Amino acid sequence: MIALGSDHGGYALKEEIKRHLAERGVPFTDFGTDSEESCDYPVYADRVCRAVTAGEAEKGILCCGTGIGMSMAANKHRGIRCACCGDCFSAEMTRRHNDANVLALGGRVTGPGLALKLVDIFLDTPFEGGRHARRVGMVMALEDGD
Repeated sequence: MIALGSDHGGYALKEEIKRHLAERGVPFTDFGTDSEESCDYPVYADRVCRAVTAGEAEKGILCCGTGIGMSMAANKHRGIRCACCGDCFSAEMTRRHNDANVLALGGRVTGPGLALKLVDIFLDTPFEGGRHARRVGMVMALEDGD
């Protein structure tokens, strides 16, 4: 299951992603928001990240105006590795090398055609492990503040 969330700036893009996931047969849960009415993005980042860290969702996708605010909020959660991506290479590498478990997209800076390609790459690209696993472990150890 994929956890989805957005604020008002990413709402339209999230709706495109929902249609795309349904067409692909990918199960998802929409954690809000449900309109373009102004709202606070950290609320929705929190809901999605809690679902991912609790094991209720395999991965998360967050949308706001730029993807930046959502990625910052998401990365405050222990166990989350969120990447804000606007190109195919970054979306691929964040999975292959960083084992990202949440993707942040900007509804005001990334068109739906590209965004859906980024979603597909994010969902379909495996983590390579190996030397990258050590590095991901080092990044995760930073949560301990050492």
